[in-house]
Amino acid sequence: MLFTRKVRFFVFLLLMFLGMILTFQSSLQPHVYAQQPTGSVPTVTGTPQGVVVALYLDRPQEDVYSGPSSYLYPRIGVLLAGQEMPAYGISEDESWVQIYYPGVPDSVAWVYAAYVKIVKTGQLPKLDTPPTPTAASTPIVDINPTLVAAFITPVIPTRLPTFTPPAPLIVATFVDEASAVNRVPLGLLIFGLGFVGALGMLISFLRGR
Repeated sequence: MLFTRKVRFFVFLLLMFLGMILTFQSSLQPHVYAQQPTGSVPTVTGTPQGVVVALYLDRPQEDVYSGPSSYLYPRIGVLLAGQEMPAYGISEDESWVQIYYPGVPDSVAWVYAAYVKIVKTGQLPKLDTPPTPTAASTPIVDINPTLVAAFITPVIPTRLPTFTPPAPLIVATFVDEASAVNRVPLGLLIFGLGFVGALGMLISFLRGR
């Protein structure tokens, strides 16, 4: 009976010791959490507010440029009849209006002021003229003149042909109509000779009788 109690006590201590070991190991293991999905909240960007201009309806479309000139700046888009766009300002000579035009660098373009009307009134400040785009430079290639001369076909001068005078030109002459009027017609001459011959034959026939 005493031996049975000792065995039970030993088994109890052993189980309690094993439970403490398992508890200690579970506390040392790192906790793994499921990854939470992350995402960016889209932000809504509005168009600039202020003066709004629109292209006149009697103009089907007009070009817009990267600066206040159709000669110094390239064309970057078009405006359709009645299309409205927010305006940022006006050029120094008040002949061009800078508008909001998405899809181009800095989202700005310039349209001729005479082609647009103000839909929403406001104050248009005068803006500085942007720099003109630089033209692309042509690279200078160093060409070996000896190599170039090898591909140039020499031109051999030829003697000009000798000049041969042409044959004299025969110019046809025409008889004046006034001199031709005084001439006897050839038909009348033949008829007269025939009449004289017939008369001679008649006289010879009568004498023979």
